[in-house]
Amino acid sequence: MRGAGSVRAFVALEIDERLRVALGELQARLRPRLGGVRLVRPEGIHLTLRFLGESPPARLDALSPRLAAAAAACPACRARAAGIGTFPERGSPRVLWLGLDVPPPVLDLQVQCERAARASGFEAERRPFRAHLTLGRWRERAPRPELPAADLGETRLETLVLFESDLLPGGAAYTPLARFPLGQPAVD
Repeated sequence: MRGAGSVRAFVALEIDERLRVALGELQARLRPRLGGVRLVRPEGIHLTLRFLGESPPARLDALSPRLAAAAAACPACRARAAGIGTFPERGSPRVLWLGLDVPPPVLDLQVQCERAARASGFEAERRPFRAHLTLGRWRERAPRPELPAADLGETRLETLVLFESDLLPGGAAYTPLARFPLGQPAVD
């Protein structure tokens, strides 16, 4: 997969282009009320199922067939993108998010991705999974913004991706390392 050295990686489901456009429009409407937030580029927005952190390439190689099997067991489906909030729930906000109401097979896929990560040598994730799309992040303390209601409709979830994440001055850049279509057995 890669040469020597570690790779900052995560596992995510891609969202469709229609939702990416709608997210960009929502961010433009929200920008005036969100002092100090750094918005994520719409083309980089995805549903993270498992953050892996700094990962040796050999561990990612071991993870890939497990992710392929998990993706094959999950049918392609739709999820509704609605509801804006922040993490943490109290105090100064750090993350601005849009909720994603996912069907049970996606919740099962997230559990399988966690199992695959642990079986490949990654530490267990301590935080509970909450399906959301990250719209932006605050680096400095900020007052909690008043957020409008938002319902951007459904998105199609069809592909699980193992991504590399490069942290750059202008924001993170994501490179797919492997793609796994949902509901389709891997072809050797």
